[in-house]
Amino acid sequence: MELITIAHLSIEIIALIHAILSLVEIFLWKNPKVHQRLDFDQAEADKVAPIVANAGLYNGFLAAGLLWSVLAQPNIVQGQLFLLSCVCIAGVFGAFTLRPTTLIIQTVPSLIGLYLVWLVNYSI
Repeated sequence: MELITIAHLSIEIIALIHAILSLVEIFLWKNPKVHQRLDFDQAEADKVAPIVANAGLYNGFLAAGLLWSVLAQPNIVQGQLFLLSCVCIAGVFGAFTLRPTTLIIQTVPSLIGLYLVWLVNYSI
């Protein structure tokens, strides 16, 4: 498998992760199995639901942008780098404000994607 294919696959996986996060945050947040994982009771989950849905919308935008950056012809490398950097920063912020596992869910995959995109486009 070519390196560029692996790089694109990593971006697509990251987009899928964010699409799933988006769906969960927008449509499933009030389900106790979801919000209790972040130590929210039902009253708290109901109170913050609009904020979580808003975060879900942003995750959806990240997913759409990442897919667009891979599917556009020619590929939009600067867009890939920018969006992967956004995911990385969001993961670090989430690790401090939500749970450290956010580093595994968001930051690590985005760093791998950034490395692969850089390797394909900027290595000598």
